[in-house]
Amino acid sequence: MSAVWDFADFDDHEHVHMFRDRASGLTAVIAVHSTHLGPGAGGVRYWHYPQRAAAITDALRLSRGMSYKNAMAGLPMGGGKGVILADEGAAKTPELLAAFGRAVESLGGAYVTAEDVGITDADMVEIAKHTKHVSGLPVASGEAGGDPGPFTALGVYLGIKAAIREGLGTDSAAGVRVAIQGVGSVGGGVARRLAAEGAKLTLADVNLARAKALAEELGADLADSAAIMEIEADVLSPNALGAILTERSIEKLRVPIIAGGANNQLATAADGQRVHDRGIVYAPDYVINAGGIINVALEYLGQGSQDEVESRIHLIPGRLAEIWAESKASGTPASVVADRMAQKLIGRG
Repeated sequence: MSAVWDFADFDDHEHVHMFRDRASGLTAVIAVHSTHLGPGAGGVRYWHYPQRAAAITDALRLSRGMSYKNAMAGLPMGGGKGVILADEGAAKTPELLAAFGRAVESLGGAYVTAEDVGITDADMVEIAKHTKHVSGLPVASGEAGGDPGPFTALGVYLGIKAAIREGLGTDSAAGVRVAIQGVGSVGGGVARRLAAEGAKLTLADVNLARAKALAEELGADLADSAAIMEIEADVLSPNALGAILTERSIEKLRVPIIAGGANNQLATAADGQRVHDRGIVYAPDYVINAGGIINVALEYLGQGSQDEVESRIHLIPGRLAEIWAESKASGTPASVVADRMAQKLIGRG
């Protein structure tokens, strides 16, 4: 395996740590991209990777995205990400979570963890027994914290509304055709909000039973998880895993808008230019999906109620509008405009 700084996605990361605990079976990566604004904050992902190098790449890409996300959300936090490599068929045990908690604690506060794919708030309770650098814990009603998924969904919904305004010139989602890829905590929450407003939805998920149940609940159409990328619609909303916007998939898109909660939607930087060249309104993922980190960051900092969290989430459409205005004025892809704004905020511009 190459040295970590030889990976294509290594971007002057401050720390990249590999952890192995034989007793619990833990194999994990924690990457801290920047602590310029504060401790590197970002969730931990529990996922099966065919090769370990793919887990390192994921941690590098996601931690950089968290630096940009936290900066653009106006949070005093840097960017970090944890990845726990899930052995196929193996159980996620309290011992494994404890070992990960000890790994986080060993970094002395450089990294603050929370939920991500495959991790629940109950898992965070187990991790918190072994480190104080944790957020996303169950909280009393009305307080910041807890499951970040619904807050991410709120921000994505508001961002989709802003993108509809930008791309279609309407303030309502009624009658707007939205293709949603991934209907878990975030995508499902987005779907319910859009359906309540009268949007015409097509849903897809690798978990077909989950997608079918939600489609029946909302009166939505159902599509294959891959085929939904080629459906004719007004909005494509990716809310599953990243790197789905590639040279090949962008050529086949039949939408004027892309706005969704998945991290790292662009497979490469060049794909942002390709989206721009197609004339598609693109909502940079780390701007539109910041609701969850706003929630858990304010919990960790002890700085807000749920009302304060939602107030900050409602600023997301304005940030997107600023990015799109600069993109129009300069002819620069929205993805590049957002990156430059974020890089300047973390002292790298």
